[in-house]
Amino acid sequence: MLDRMVRASLFDSAAYESVEHDGAAMGQTAFVVAAAALASGVGLWRSGGLLGLCGGIVVIVFDWVIWSAITYWVGKGMFATSQTEVTLGQMLRTLGLAQSPQVLNLLGFIPVLGPVLRIVTTLWTLLAGIIAIRQAMDFSTVRAIGTALVGYIFVIILLGLFVVPFLAQLAT
Repeated sequence: MLDRMVRASLFDSAAYESVEHDGAAMGQTAFVVAAAALASGVGLWRSGGLLGLCGGIVVIVFDWVIWSAITYWVGKGMFATSQTEVTLGQMLRTLGLAQSPQVLNLLGFIPVLGPVLRIVTTLWTLLAGIIAIRQAMDFSTVRAIGTALVGYIFVIILLGLFVVPFLAQLAT
């Protein structure tokens, strides 16, 4: 699995193709997401304590599930071509693997580096997600970019509407 994570982080299309067509890989990609979520939470522990830990975990898992679902819907609806054949499971597996760069957020406890690293890994994950979407949906990079951006905008809105207030409630 580590090999797939490294290859996915290096934008290797074959890594995404391999999990797309491997229904048994759902456990592996869920492990990637869990590792990324835990690393993100631990990276936020220093600055946010228990709330940072919980927030880091919740945001990564929420991002994976919601981005996969929205991307599946947007890609099949707005950007599909005649070659587009994808299942929700394929989107979950490929976008789960695209979360691989987030494990670097484990270093988020380092002053100054932590916030910069979080921005870098988020953008890195978005770029990896574009490759994942392109491979899962079997369409062009331009369509994958459109699908990823539309999906991610919805994720950001939903994070603001549901996750942030939930975490704020936990803080009180």
